[in-house]
Amino acid sequence: MFSVIFPGQGSQIVGMGKEFFNKYNRVKKLFKEADELLGFKLSNIILEGPEEDLNLTANTQPAIFLISYSIFSVIKNEFNIDLHKAKYFAGHSLGEYSALSCAGYLNFNQTIKILRLRGNAMQNSVPEGEGGMLAVLGSSIEYIEKILRENEKFFRADIANDNSNGQIVISGRTKDLKNLSEFLKINRIKNIKLPVSAPFHCPLMKNATEIMKSELQKTNFQKSNNVLISNVTANEILDERELKELLINQIEMRVRWRESILNMINKGVDQFIEIGPGKVLSGLIKRINKDVKITSINQQSDIESLKI
Repeated sequence: MFSVIFPGQGSQIVGMGKEFFNKYNRVKKLFKEADELLGFKLSNIILEGPEEDLNLTANTQPAIFLISYSIFSVIKNEFNIDLHKAKYFAGHSLGEYSALSCAGYLNFNQTIKILRLRGNAMQNSVPEGEGGMLAVLGSSIEYIEKILRENEKFFRADIANDNSNGQIVISGRTKDLKNLSEFLKINRIKNIKLPVSAPFHCPLMKNATEIMKSELQKTNFQKSNNVLISNVTANEILDERELKELLINQIEMRVRWRESILNMINKGVDQFIEIGPGKVLSGLIKRINKDVKITSINQQSDIESLKI
């Protein structure tokens, strides 16, 4: 059994999807639609840069979705491979929206507009420079939770991503993260400041939550037989009411990626197909379980060798 998974922020690179854009009219059409829906040339930023524009959250989120959706569309329509046979669809943070759209719950137009709004809202929740994220390597989730709990007087921060065994991402205000980083270094725990300008997936995203709540409550989701795994619960999403609630909560809540992968494996999944730029999720899964099959699809030759 296989699951289809979609990457989130951090997988973007200038020129991503260029091979598909050059070769397939359906991809050119999707890029053109995206530009028209958003009212600016997202396609130029993706294909030509500059990198700093692509890395702006408000651009990154719709851009990564556009690439993931384009590749999924090519697999389905040009190669006649039915990925809807997947046991589960899942995505990391914004990748959850790619999963929603490719699984048939949201159409392309809805999704790209929602992600532009989401990216803007998350970017603007905290003034630039006042918040950030810190990757902690080689430690357990339980130990990091204990450190945060016992040192609240010195630094207040939250676990944003439980990515894999030994990779945890923490969000907070810049000064708190600086104090946390020093504490971790003293305790010989490796940590790296991430090149992001906002503290995603923590209570500092409250303003973004309100904006997304208003947007998602008026969004109509379509019926689909494909089963989604939620970032918030790491479990199957049961109905539309729960889906909206979880997407709203997702803005401030921890991305439970490690648990999501383990739950899918425990329910019989032995192959993961990552669709979109980069191989970030494939790398994380290798750290979680070395025995499952992992395929990253971001160029045509990957599709040609795909076996499900």
